[in-house]
Order: sequence, then structure tokens, then C-alpha cells
Amino acid sequence: MNRIDNDLLSIQETRILVENAREAQKLLRAFPQEKLDEIVECMAGETRKHARELAELSCEETEYGKCTDKYIKNIFVCDFLCNKLKNMRCVGIISEDNQNKTIDIGVPVGVIAALPPATNPVSTTIYKTLIAIKSGNAIVFSPHPRAKKTIGKVLDLIILAAEKCGLPEGAIAYLHTPTHGSTVELMNHKDTSLILITGVPKMLKEAYASGKPVIYGGAGNGPAFIERSADIKKAVADIIASRTFDNGIVSASEQSIVADGCVAEDIRRELKSSGAYFMSEQESKQLGLLLLNPDGSANSDIIGKSAVELARCAGICVPCNTKVLISEQKYVSSANPYSRQKLCPVLAFFVEDDWMHACEKCIELLLTEGRGHTLVIHSKNEAVIREFALKKPVSRVLVNTPGTFGGMGVTTNLFPAMTLGSGAAGGGATSDNVSPMNLINIRKVGYGVRQIEDISNGVYTAGTVLECDSSQPDDNCTEDSQDLSLYLKKILNQMM
Repeated sequence: MNRIDNDLLSIQETRILVENAREAQKLLRAFPQEKLDEIVECMAGETRKHARELAELSCEETEYGKCTDKYIKNIFVCDFLCNKLKNMRCVGIISEDNQNKTIDIGVPVGVIAALPPATNPVSTTIYKTLIAIKSGNAIVFSPHPRAKKTIGKVLDLIILAAEKCGLPEGAIAYLHTPTHGSTVELMNHKDTSLILITGVPKMLKEAYASGKPVIYGGAGNGPAFIERSADIKKAVADIIASRTFDNGIVSASEQSIVADGCVAEDIRRELKSSGAYFMSEQESKQLGLLLLNPDGSANSDIIGKSAVELARCAGICVPCNTKVLISEQKYVSSANPYSRQKLCPVLAFFVEDDWMHACEKCIELLLTEGRGHTLVIHSKNEAVIREFALKKPVSRVLVNTPGTFGGMGVTTNLFPAMTLGSGAAGGGATSDNVSPMNLINIRKVGYGVRQIEDISNGVYTAGTVLECDSSQPDDNCTEDSQDLSLYLKKILNQMM
């Protein structure tokens, strides 16, 4: 009986794709920025035409989120991101300082291994491809098993448009039969230069074991603190809009509200009038059983479901216009599902006496999960805002803006991104909203501006040579500077 080992076939496919990508990247790295920009425009323009169709396909395959909101995210990367990329220089001479005689040259890292999530498969795939080609890199994708049909469709469209525009064949590729083994092979291949992961936490251990640089957009568990000076009506509207967008699956969206005690009742009242349903203790227990699996992992069956759907699954009766489910909590624990990331429109609600206690509560939540990701604060008190920014273990602090849209760079001037770096605290190599600049190395060029004799005859400090005669020390020539002068002279004599 003949048996086909799909894992072995997939590993072989991976090796071929990476080797092809390596050869394509040798051609690509010689492309000027203008040619790369032309290809980026072609890719964005083609996927823009299919943005709605791809959003529908994504929802059908993954059963995550809302089609209309996925369409908005697709337009965001095809239009908003593309416009942001236009004036960026990533390869060749990217900056020059004539006064200090230095030049920065952008050099592509090489072949990128990319792992997109099932939660945002279309927008993240388009985004990763655009920033990779913009910076002169080849990219090979391992599609998420739950979204492989959608990701394959996106990449087929992108590859056809890009190669028509002059992209070397093989510079963009994807595994047609992705398996765990082939994904590990992709990350470990000697020609893979960098690993770019959004979500997919199960592959993180293998990514680090590869020894390659890893850029990781990880789990968010961002609290939103509403301080007493905040515009409560606006703060609540921002949180509701953010938490309901695509049914709460964006990692930067708020997971908890931490309310300043003296305005907590005003916040509750505004939330209720805006479509939030405060669950009883029993109802919270019923829903909590659905949020996590018995082993403590997130239950994928509830990801991206609406508040009404979640309530129905938990046996809770709520008004048909309910937008968000809220559970009042007092304590933070990794075993408490309301202390963890919830990829659905559910919020925990904590009340603290003042901003200092709120600060500690936010830190507790972030250390439980979401360390290195995002925090939101609503306040008009700049001193409090600064204290939060200085003390929280996060990569981005968003002020008076919705977490989802602020984190992605829609309502803030952060770089428009679908991968939000979680930094060393979250296990990644950068805390940036990942841009093409994170996918290059910068070659430094420095022209000689002084001779070694200038230094050996004195101590060069802040652009001034201080003459120092070691045989006749005086008030202007310290013992340290004498030692340095003698040492440099010794080096110079050895060189001559």
C-alpha cells in the first residue's frame, strides 16, 4: 500500500521555496527604492480590488469576526498603509549628514519567514508582504491552518500582480501544505534571516529555538484606565467602539476597564446607556467557563463572536442590542478568565480608589498576560499620564483614544501596522509598530574628520583638542588626560 507523508512533502516544499526565495532576493536587493515602490503600488492596487471578496472568504473559512470590519482592515492596509510607505526610504542611501560626514545605507535582511494569524489573515498577509518588498526582502509564508485557503487566495493575487510588475519569481511564496514540521523547517532553514510572527503563540518556542531574530506581535491584555479628570462619555464611546470592532479580536483592544473610584458609578451608568450589559456573579461564572479550555488555553470556539452570541452560548438572557458583556472583578489571577486576553467583546471591570492603586492594578493585569503590548489611559491630567507611561511594562501607551484604532495607527501617529511588536518583555526583538525599517540592517558610513595625531597630541573632548604636555602638568591637564595622551602616543609609535 502506498502512503504519502504530507509532512515530508511539506518539508521538501519548504526547502525549495526558501532556496528559490534566496535566489530571488539576490536580484531584489539590487532594485532601487523607486522600483520597489512601483511593485508595492501594484500589489496594493490589486488586493484593493478584491478587499470585500477576501473579507467574506476570511469570515466563511475562519468563522471569526465581522465581515464589514475585516473589509475596513483590508482597505486600511491597501490604502492608508500604502500611502504611508510612499515617502519612506528603506534601501540604498536612506540618510546623509553632511556636517558630521556620516551616511546610513539600508540593507535588506534577506529571506523572511512569516506566520500570519487566523484572526486577521487577509490584512496581516497583505501588510507583511508590502513591508517586506518595500524593504527589498523576500518573504515565505506558512499559512495558519484555519485560514490557509484565504491566505493562499490573497497571496496568489499578490504574486501575480507583483511578478507582472517585475518582481523576481519566488520572492513571495507560501507553503501549500503547511504542517507543524514544515513551519519549523521554514524557521530553521539556513537561508531564513528573520522570523515575523503575528499571533500563533504555539510556534513561538520553536521560533526562539531557531536562533534567528524574531519579531513577535503577541497576546494583548491591555487595561483601559478611566481617571477622574477624563471625559467619561468620550472614554466609554471609545472603549465600546474599540471592543466591538471585528468583535474584539484585535490584540490592542481593551480587555479590562480600571475605573477611578470617585467616578466609577458615572462610568457604569454611561456604559449601560451605550449598550454594555453588566453580568451578575452567576452569569459571570457561566460565561467564564466558556472563555478558557480546561488546560487554561483560550477557547477558539468563542473568538470573534458577538456579545449576544456569547450570552446565548452561556445561557444568559440579554437585550438584543447588547454590544459588550462586562464582569465586575476584584482580583487578578492567571486562573481567572477575566484577567486574561479575551478575543471577543467581553470586559472585566475593576474599581480602584485612586490613580496610584489603578496603576498597580494595571501592572498586575499586564504581568498576568499581555506584558509588552498595550495600555490605554483616559485622562486630562498630564502628570498622571506621564506616570503611567513611565511605569507600565508595555510597548505602547495610548492616550484618550480607542485601543484598537490607536494601536493600529488609525487614530494616532504610530506607524500603521497589523503586527504590534511586544518587545523583549513580550518575547520579541522590537517594541515598534512593525515597519519596513524593522526589516533592514543599517550600514554606517563614517568619513575621517580628524587625524590620530590630533588625539595623540592632546585629549579630544566635545570637538576640542586640549593640548597636554605630560612632562609639565598644570591645572588644565589632569592626570587621566596625561595617561590617555601617553597611551595614544604609544599606539601611534607602534603603528609607524
